[in-house]
Amino acid sequence: MRSLDAMMNLEGRVAVVTGGAGHLGGAMADALAELGCAICLLDRPGSALQDRCDELGSLRKVEVAGFEVDLEQESSRASVPGLVADRLGRADILINNAAFVGDSTLKGWVVPFEEQRIDTWRRALEVNLTAAFHLSQLLSPMLRAGGKGSIVNVGSIYGVVGPDLRLYEGTAMGNPAAYAASKGGLVQMTRWLSSVLAPDVRVNCISPGGIARGQPAVFAERYVSRTPLRRMGSEEDFKGAIAFFASDLSAWVTGENLMVDGGWTVW
Repeated sequence: MRSLDAMMNLEGRVAVVTGGAGHLGGAMADALAELGCAICLLDRPGSALQDRCDELGSLRKVEVAGFEVDLEQESSRASVPGLVADRLGRADILINNAAFVGDSTLKGWVVPFEEQRIDTWRRALEVNLTAAFHLSQLLSPMLRAGGKGSIVNVGSIYGVVGPDLRLYEGTAMGNPAAYAASKGGLVQMTRWLSSVLAPDVRVNCISPGGIARGQPAVFAERYVSRTPLRRMGSEEDFKGAIAFFASDLSAWVTGENLMVDGGWTVW
């Protein structure tokens, strides 16, 4: 019988992580690198991608590559398999983590429903859902070839439940329809892909709850008050989940959506 150490070992495998320069993508990449996995980080032009690559390569002593890819553009996404193959030779794990989250300055985003704009909706769907579909499609031959293929999509609690808009009162924050719709689509696409790509590639989803990143105190207090574990999340809270789904620890698990939310969705 294999040991847990052997089942977690990712030496010889390569993980492609979108949104790799961000907080959550960086934490997930670090978890996989700690288990011996070579890492390919993808992020948009102008991000701190190279800094993240240098930091991860120095800390974990695994091969780390980074490529600037505009996930809103089909032609940019189409370049990914060639870049990965040329630099790392294979892909065993795909983490569809990148998300279009916008901010309060983006037109038609954090505004009342009647003012949310179709062009902004399309941008969110393109990054959060279409890009995940397209990259899964593009990389599926490599994922199949290695015999240990695993896709992990990063959803959200708001792909599963509706928002409590009282949380945002008195702040510049909001909860756009496009974000929820794209994340809900990602959860369902996980189930669809898990059937279509089986038995060669497993496909699962992680749906995070709120992660503490300096939100207004009034929002954080309201959020924590309705979270059973009485705190917001941190990036570290997702390392175990990604290690489970990416490795042989979950070799007989596919089509699942794991809520990592401090219990937010239990009521």
